[in-house]
Amino acid sequence: MALGGLISNRNFGFFIGSGNGCLRLGKSGAEVSNRAILFTNALCRNHQPLQANLQHELGHRTSFGCFLQPRMDSTIRFRNSFKECGISKINRSRAYYKSEDSDITEGVVPSADGSAEAILVEGNLQNASPWWQQFPRRWVIVLLCFASFLLCNMDRVNMSIAILPMSQEYNWSSATVGLIQSSFFWGYLLTQILGGIWADKFGGKVVLGFGVVWWSFATIMTPIAARLGLPFLLVVRAFMGIGEGVAMPAMNNMLSKWIPVSERSRSLALVYSGMYLGSVTGLAFSPMLIHKFGWPSVFYSFGSLGSIWFLLWLKFAYSSPKDDPDLSEEEKKVILGGSKPREPVTVIPWKLILSKPPVWALIISHFCHNWGTFILLTWMPTYYNQAWSSTSLNLGYYASYHG
Repeated sequence: MALGGLISNRNFGFFIGSGNGCLRLGKSGAEVSNRAILFTNALCRNHQPLQANLQHELGHRTSFGCFLQPRMDSTIRFRNSFKECGISKINRSRAYYKSEDSDITEGVVPSADGSAEAILVEGNLQNASPWWQQFPRRWVIVLLCFASFLLCNMDRVNMSIAILPMSQEYNWSSATVGLIQSSFFWGYLLTQILGGIWADKFGGKVVLGFGVVWWSFATIMTPIAARLGLPFLLVVRAFMGIGEGVAMPAMNNMLSKWIPVSERSRSLALVYSGMYLGSVTGLAFSPMLIHKFGWPSVFYSFGSLGSIWFLLWLKFAYSSPKDDPDLSEEEKKVILGGSKPREPVTVIPWKLILSKPPVWALIISHFCHNWGTFILLTWMPTYYNQAWSSTSLNLGYYASYHG
């Protein structure tokens, strides 16, 4: 056992305990063994062992400078022994420390000369928590929201690739393909505002968890619905849009409660990046799955990932920091920041909101962004297939690159 230099009072000595052999310190040498040894000058000036088998109670206060700092009900014994080392006689002192909480006098081992030496044993020191338990809980929420948006766009864009072999198998026309592609947005439009209302009423955890389970189930049901007929497929795709429509308002509800204002921009940026990563991932892996296992495998594999996410969501997510029993007081202070809880809004001032020019600027820019994004994600693979006669393996890579 090796212990480094431990200095409590630089005027009164040091602690050493490593190696084997003999050293000379000043006029008298000191034997250094591989056990914990306290030199005679390592004690405070009020407790120098002057004779062998010296035992006394330490009743002084820690302000005297003794680095041992025992409690008032603790005892420590010192035993001096002399041993020949080469020519010089050396003086060696051993410390035996005992407290109520941890008795290290029982942890003794024999030394080379047959005497017992005290060894350090672990007392009631708290073990350091693993790194995953020290990870901030608020960023666990952010990462789970990021993963939900990743799955959201993976399940959304897989139809853009799978629609090509599906249309060949079921002899769908271009108009039918366009109807199937648009059916997703029928449900997606319905729950945008309702998702925010539900999140305020039931909590973001419930609403976002419901949305992921709902759209994952609809994704798995897509091949079955396609075999049953076109009306069933349109209904299932609309149901999938209903599930994904609540994701964004529920996520914003969660982050508004969990993330302090100083960290809100970076957390939102990370979550929204999950959408684009999901598009790239879905468009890249869908052709490979279709080529090896057939087009139904895309919906089965992507949809099943939602169940894994949901289990993690149930275990780690809470709608509010106040609901999390494992949240530390330090992080709770960082999140809340001394802010006072506000009553939920019961009446939305729509007239006041819509009268602000920045609101309309955001609406118009968001409309243009979504128009271009979804046109590319939905129709880019079909364009490459019809205009360039690209193979199914190349479609996803081209679409993910330009999308």
